[in-house]
Amino acid sequence: ARGFSLPLQRPVDCGDARYFDISRLACGPCGAHQRRSAGGSSCVCQPGYRMVSNNGGSSVICEKCPENVSGVTQDGWNCITCPKGLTSEGKCRCLSNEILVERSVDGILLNEALCIHCNGSAQSFSASDALGNRCVRCEQTFINVSKSCDCSSPNILTGGLCFSASESLPPKGIATVRFGQIGVTLTSAWFLKNLQASASACWLYSNLTACQALGNMCVMNMNSLSSSSTDACGLFQYIYANTARLGIVHSIAFWRHNLPWLYYGDQPGLASQVLETSHFPTIFSFKGKSKDVKLQFIAASYDAAGNFLKWQSLEGGILQLCPDTQTKLNAAYVFGTTYEQSCKISVSKVLLDFANPIFYDLFLEYNGDDGQQYLWAVPVLNLNLQYSEMYVNQGSNMNNWLLTRRFFLVDALSGKENDLGKLPRIVRIASKITISVRLVSRTQRGTIYPPLITVAYTDVLVQNPDTQSVMVSFSVNYEMNQSEAQIQTDITLGVLGGLAVLWSLLKTAGWKRRTGSSVIDLQTVLKFLLFYAGDLANVFFIITVGTGIYWLVFFKAQQFVSVLLPLPSQEKAFVTYIACAFSLKALQFLQLLVSQLTVDIFFIDWERPKGKILKAVEGEGVVKSAAAPVSIWRTYFVANEWNEIQTVRKINPLFQVLAVLFFLEVVGFSNLALMDSSSSLTRSSESYIAPWSRILRFGIIFFAVFYERFVEDKLSQFVDLCCVSNISVFLLSHSCFGYYIHGRSVHGHADTNMEEMNVNLKREA
Repeated sequence: ARGFSLPLQRPVDCGDARYFDISRLACGPCGAHQRRSAGGSSCVCQPGYRMVSNNGGSSVICEKCPENVSGVTQDGWNCITCPKGLTSEGKCRCLSNEILVERSVDGILLNEALCIHCNGSAQSFSASDALGNRCVRCEQTFINVSKSCDCSSPNILTGGLCFSASESLPPKGIATVRFGQIGVTLTSAWFLKNLQASASACWLYSNLTACQALGNMCVMNMNSLSSSSTDACGLFQYIYANTARLGIVHSIAFWRHNLPWLYYGDQPGLASQVLETSHFPTIFSFKGKSKDVKLQFIAASYDAAGNFLKWQSLEGGILQLCPDTQTKLNAAYVFGTTYEQSCKISVSKVLLDFANPIFYDLFLEYNGDDGQQYLWAVPVLNLNLQYSEMYVNQGSNMNNWLLTRRFFLVDALSGKENDLGKLPRIVRIASKITISVRLVSRTQRGTIYPPLITVAYTDVLVQNPDTQSVMVSFSVNYEMNQSEAQIQTDITLGVLGGLAVLWSLLKTAGWKRRTGSSVIDLQTVLKFLLFYAGDLANVFFIITVGTGIYWLVFFKAQQFVSVLLPLPSQEKAFVTYIACAFSLKALQFLQLLVSQLTVDIFFIDWERPKGKILKAVEGEGVVKSAAAPVSIWRTYFVANEWNEIQTVRKINPLFQVLAVLFFLEVVGFSNLALMDSSSSLTRSSESYIAPWSRILRFGIIFFAVFYERFVEDKLSQFVDLCCVSNISVFLLSHSCFGYYIHGRSVHGHADTNMEEMNVNLKREA
């Protein structure tokens, strides 16, 4: 048999003397005086050698440069004299603030490379660029401070900016980032390079980009504030507190001029005021125009350096890390549709797709009465934020929450300790994002409170990105205050529970009369509790069925939203009621089974002997006449039918199961149990399938159940059988109570042949 296998080789496995052949998918040897290129898919000449030809891969020919011309040009094709030495790559080297010139203006190669000093005087204010290829105008802070491109002592050079030592600078920043989940605090290379420069430029010049960059570093540090620390958030808060004179933006007290809006403030109870005091100034419906049935989220996006990127709509899966179809991703923002998405994502894919973090300020778009488009800021609840013991963003107590504004999906930047080009030591991923929309209580027009986005981050220590993965999820929940519905349910439970007590007392009194006892003893109390268990099970059953049908009808049929389904966490009482109903019904069933087992039953055979027979008397040796015996098989048959009738159901289980499956799966009733606003019985395979609601499923099942009445009446047939068999049945279910079936035949005999039985039936007809 032929094999179609090959060894797996990666570019990193090839080493310095071999390259990765993209055609063979294997490592190949480089030629003489060659080594692997930086990309790994070709060979390049070693230092001191120039290229004679290069056709890609290993098709490279190298030639050694003369001793007196030991340098190689930047493109690697020529040898050149380097007056100021060589780099490790064998190329010419120049000093700082100098540019390397290897060719004349018309492209002719020079015999000796030139290192031209950039003129930093007032005539040009120029310095070499980052690549050392050309002279460009130096940064403006150099010119402001030193009137040149030099930032010598006592001036302060930080982050590529120059500041005067005589200026009032913000405190010295701490370039550390704490990853609380894994207990690691590291010095970030990004913070070390940019923190102090951004804070100083924001403080001295109100530089917009620097202020945004400082805010981003605070967000990367999980908005964690400390009065005794000068980390990124400490510097931001220092500038925020000392720039009150600049005023506020859009009449929002927490949004300072020139600064990003990061916090809502730390006043106790402020979170509940933000989330519950104001109503979102528009209405939503389940059936109407697209603007009324969709949440129009829009986000202002920034890069880590503080540059504004663009306005982005959340449609298209901007916040969803799990891949999916466009239709299903956009279903997350259809009003009333509970959306859940979760998956495992590889750390290597995260690092590839999110090499540079993007920061978002989220808003909800709406139209004003004048037709103007407006934005409503969406607050963020960062579950990883650590402020103080007073503010803990966990639990349901809003008074302990500290709301923020800006967030990101992946931070693979702050976790880099040394080289910003290498893999980070730690990557921080938004593993759980939840958008919560709360309906205003007692609204009839679909009014909501401002939405809340909750973000939980996971810190991943990068060891082997290809094998590491993290679970991420994105969800949109719709909720309303269920306290009023719970109160009504409790009232109904109390009223029906009280009626169940009275009904159980009446049952107990009847049982006492039947047993002939007038003393209230332990058996009486136990019997009352058993009766009450069955009646209370009926109460729970009525409440759960009523609740399911109520939510099914009122949620699915509404146009302007007035009710929203309970969340799974709010269904605990409903689940408890169902469990109680089944448990109490099971107890009642056991009691019924015990009562059936303790019933005293007598079968009375009215058949009289027909004639006499001769019978030998044992031991005496004589023959005497005796009455002919009556057959016992009729009594056996009636007793067997009695046993069977005890297990007869009022429904046909097979028919009921098939009917339920038909209406749920074929007709499509099961689609009504989805937690979305649609009342359609059919769903496209391309559309998003919302999670099931336990309450709606309970209501749907009882809509689809059909109780079947049998054409025949089993009990009447049993009475007829007793009459035909000439047998009466006497049952004593209690000491002083029982039942009697009078089955004595009017014909006198039932143990007869077919002809006489046919005559008797005709006479009876």
